[in-house]
Amino acid sequence: MGQSQSGTDKLNFIDGLKGTGALIVYLCHFAYAFYYSLYSLDSASLHTASGIEIAVGKSPLNILYNGNFAVHLFFAASGFVLCIRYFQTYDRKRLAKSAAKRYFRLALPILLVSTVIFFLMIGGFYRNTEAAALAGSQDWFAGFNNFEPGYSHALREALLGCFLFGHNYFNGVLWTVKYLFLGALLVYAVAALAGRWRYRYALYAVILLALLLTDYAGMFAGYWLCDLYCTQPRLVERVRSLPGLGLLAFAAGVYFGSYPSVGTRLSGSIYAWLPEGLSVTYHFAGAVLIVAGVVGSGALSRLFSCRLLAGLGRISFSWYLLHFPVIATFSSAFLLALYGQLNYHLLMGLNLVLTTAIVWALSTLMTRYVEEPYNRFLARW
Repeated sequence: MGQSQSGTDKLNFIDGLKGTGALIVYLCHFAYAFYYSLYSLDSASLHTASGIEIAVGKSPLNILYNGNFAVHLFFAASGFVLCIRYFQTYDRKRLAKSAAKRYFRLALPILLVSTVIFFLMIGGFYRNTEAAALAGSQDWFAGFNNFEPGYSHALREALLGCFLFGHNYFNGVLWTVKYLFLGALLVYAVAALAGRWRYRYALYAVILLALLLTDYAGMFAGYWLCDLYCTQPRLVERVRSLPGLGLLAFAAGVYFGSYPSVGTRLSGSIYAWLPEGLSVTYHFAGAVLIVAGVVGSGALSRLFSCRLLAGLGRISFSWYLLHFPVIATFSSAFLLALYGQLNYHLLMGLNLVLTTAIVWALSTLMTRYVEEPYNRFLARW
């Protein structure tokens, strides 16, 4: 693998990883809202006589809706892509421009969605509290957007609070914006100061160790993988030539990434031997191993470059911002309207299909008519 191949402007497998992360976060919130035992591993909120939710929640299938892992996967993939062009050109001015634009690239979509949420709340369209009572998810789903909204509050959160403090009163997913913003600034600063330094990997190790118990670790680890991918093509080629190494890393990533987020009630599961209370660390490790596995395996790179996942990756930020308000409004109202008239599982299956279609359509429209034109405008700076 030569430098030109490593430094391509667009890496489809990274889009695929970001799309996978956004999809898992969506499935996580849908599952927690309507099948809470998948998360809690508690029989009190079961919807099946067999208790299959708990069995699934204690198995590697948990990774399909493990939102905390998915956030780390999104962080790692985002960190990977931030400095691709810098490692092609070592142009610090371009790096500084990217850092200066970071806030603005994120702020407009966040503000737009927060404004829509404000009006939905004013109109009484948020039905999550009532839906939680039927679904047995009061401990999690009922508490969102359960306050009297004010637009000045929405503005402060969208333009400042989520970026500096992780405020997420209006849109529950905005807690991650602090890490996407401040973490990116950290990555840009390290790249500018040490990106060409001979001993930078020792510095990277110290920084990563300092960040290990925080949610900044994934983005920085992704940056480190990007450095290796772009500047050490022979190493990447050697890793890819070792049969099964990338697949082994990926499998280990699935194991750690599927560690149940609740972190308790794991006796009898394949995770029981792991020390409790370290879910964030396990999910970080799982995310980094999966990204490394995809980078180190041609087969996995091709898999995550498929049109479906790469296409989802291109709308992933809009998807991420929009999916929760759709679940708290449409999905909740759908449950309330038809509860008791259909079998619960059939009802929720239909609900999932319709909700997915709505989120996909809205995310595509927002990406095409808001994000992409806005990013082209920012690129002229």
